[in-house]
Amino acid sequence: MNTETATRVTRLESVLPKRTLTNAIGSADRTAQPGCARDPFGPTAPQPQVKYCLDDVDSVDKEWVPQGVSGVSDAKLNESWGNAGGDIQLFTSYDTEDPGRNNDNDNTTADCTATELAADDACNQKGVRVTFVKTLRDPVTQAVTEVKYQHALLAWTTVSAGRISYYGVASDDAPIQEGLHAGGIVWYGDYLYVADTRNGIRVFDVQKILDLDPDGNPATRDAMGADTDGVPTTADVRDKTKVGRHGNVWYSYGYRYVIPQVAAWKFKAPQTNPQPEVSQACVATGAPKASYLTLDRSTVPDQLIMGEYCRPTAALPSPGRIASYPVADLALRTGEVPARSWSNYLPVPGGQVQGVAAIEQSNKLYINVSQGRSNPGRLYRAQWNTNGTLSTIGSPVLTAVGTEALTIERGKNRLWSVSEYSPLTTGCTPICQRVLYAHDLTWLDSRP
Repeated sequence: MNTETATRVTRLESVLPKRTLTNAIGSADRTAQPGCARDPFGPTAPQPQVKYCLDDVDSVDKEWVPQGVSGVSDAKLNESWGNAGGDIQLFTSYDTEDPGRNNDNDNTTADCTATELAADDACNQKGVRVTFVKTLRDPVTQAVTEVKYQHALLAWTTVSAGRISYYGVASDDAPIQEGLHAGGIVWYGDYLYVADTRNGIRVFDVQKILDLDPDGNPATRDAMGADTDGVPTTADVRDKTKVGRHGNVWYSYGYRYVIPQVAAWKFKAPQTNPQPEVSQACVATGAPKASYLTLDRSTVPDQLIMGEYCRPTAALPSPGRIASYPVADLALRTGEVPARSWSNYLPVPGGQVQGVAAIEQSNKLYINVSQGRSNPGRLYRAQWNTNGTLSTIGSPVLTAVGTEALTIERGKNRLWSVSEYSPLTTGCTPICQRVLYAHDLTWLDSRP
């Protein structure tokens, strides 16, 4: 589908205004609070060096759950994105609170009725969004003055009744779209590589961000372009219940920015892991689960590390495998890209690995492990042995409840992650809190 997808995206760009990532960051409309009171670390886990709380809505929202993390340190070797500069992190979130999905066990059509949508726009399965976070600093003291962030909806382009459109990367176009958990993301150059658990990797282009509210005023329906039908269109970013083109109006579940998928990589080998609703255990053969992604700059060429989230059982004891793919080969979008050895099993017997990060010019791997809704997560440190296997270093360091993926900010020597649980999450304790945070690596490496 990569050739057809590229054709569709080009056509969509001819209708909707295109913006760069610098534009989107510059118009960030939400504010995060540094050094905030929300505390997923509790009385036993040490506080991180940096902690940002999202605004009150995003911090407690049950619909959107944070997962993967990356940043401009992954995107550029100099850790700066043009006029937007440095100090940029991003994270993915997937839509989990959608009461109208699959009520009739028919995945080919949406379940939400007009009445349900009017009562609760969460009825829609919106898919995945990516959030860009920019830290602003005093130019003299370098003290943090403000933290702004901007959401953008990830989209899949379609052609319906001869007209170009899109919808959220959800489950309406099997076998290509099988739902997306977005447990990992790597921002590398112009591209966002997003983990697709059952299929492989999806690719999005940050130079192809579509803007449905160019004047920055949601109250106005801004003029969009015309498709091949020649009909002028407008956009409505206040209606959160629709996506894509309806009649002559474009919708985006209320988001100003939409980023269409431009390509995908699909596993060649069959995946025989049990379905999630049956078991989260992992087989040790065949295609892995693409549970998370991270960038490894410690090798030449740069690699994407992919790994599995597994809950081991007696019959299926794998704690999860990791391997890597050269990013330059993935950028070609054609042919085959072999994984570099899936023999590397993670040295965490209980599994539940949410993410890993490899440190540049080092022999170390950091491994984030979740421990449910009541206990702090565990951050393992591991090293590669001469025989190519991994072994842990010291004891795991306690970290946030609901800890997720990992990424390294090289220039500031920080290890970033995000916690997923809102205090409103079913089954949660008061320690469930949602923050974007970073540990100092020098401090982390000094732990016993």
